[in-house]
Amino acid sequence: MKNMITHILCATDLSKHSAYTMCHAASLAAATGAKLHLVHAVIPMSDETKTALRMYMQASGSGEAADKARHDYAKTVMAERQKEFWDHVAEEDKDIRKQVASIELVDGYPAEVILRRAAELKCDLIVIGAHEHGFTQTFLGTVAKRVLRRSTIPTLVVPYQDTNKNT
Repeated sequence: MKNMITHILCATDLSKHSAYTMCHAASLAAATGAKLHLVHAVIPMSDETKTALRMYMQASGSGEAADKARHDYAKTVMAERQKEFWDHVAEEDKDIRKQVASIELVDGYPAEVILRRAAELKCDLIVIGAHEHGFTQTFLGTVAKRVLRRSTIPTLVVPYQDTNKNT
C-alpha cells in the first residue's frame, strides 16, 4: 500500500496551545514521512477599523502601517512559538524539523485560508486545534467547525490541552 499522507497542513492560531497541536502534526509527519506545512491566517482589518485609524491618526497610509505592524507582530510571535516548540523537542526527534516544507502567514479569514492552502499545497491531512474555551462557548470553535464542514480531506482536531491544570 502506498503512503497516503504526503503533505500535512498544520493551522496555528499562535496561542500557547498551538504547540500541542503542532506536536501532533510533527508526530504524524515523522510517522508517515510527510512534508509539514504550517500556516497562520492574519484576519484582514474591517473597513470600519481602517476608517477609524484614518480619523484618529490623521495620516494617510495609517491603515497600511497598521497592517504592516500586525504582520510584523504575527511574524515575531510565529518565530517565538517555533523556537519554543523546537527547543522542547527531544534530541532524537529534531530531524523532524527537516520535514517542515513551509511556514506562512497568509492574509484572510482562517477557515478559508486553511482550506485554500491545503488545496494549493495538495495536502492529504489538516491538523487544527480545538477552541480553548471548551464548553462555555463551543466545543470546537468556529474555525474548526467551518474547516470540518467544508474540508474534502481528513481533518484532525486536536483537543485543547490545559497545561496549567493539575491532573
